[in-house]
Amino acid sequence: MDIKTFFENDRFAKNAGIELIEAGNGYAKVSMQVKDMHLNGGNVVQGGALFTLADFAFAVAVNSHAKLTLSIQSSINIFKSETAGMLFAEAREVFSHSKVCNCQVDITNEKGELIATFTGTGFRKDIKLPFDAISEK
Repeated sequence: MDIKTFFENDRFAKNAGIELIEAGNGYAKVSMQVKDMHLNGGNVVQGGALFTLADFAFAVAVNSHAKLTLSIQSSINIFKSETAGMLFAEAREVFSHSKVCNCQVDITNEKGELIATFTGTGFRKDIKLPFDAISEK
């Protein structure tokens, strides 16, 4: 099993229409086509949909070391509303330790405009995941 196969089992992300594009060592890029189900009463993408998109990118990036890592703190800043199109979340680990890590995620639209930023801190448990860690290039 590889990391992409493992994360295909993330039912919440799958039901939200999020797809894993790329995974690397402490890195991930995911996408979400905006659909009617992502819109709130004001007809813009709901904050929870943006959070889910960023949180999934975070999860892939911090779990790329094949050690179960769970979020213990996260926050999002939303700068621009969207109503349609494709959204992308790109996650980069900025701190990685045996127990704690930190990751920054940028959400952009098809034009490359910054929509939101997400920061997450993860805690690494002593549980090996069923795929090989992605090594640095």
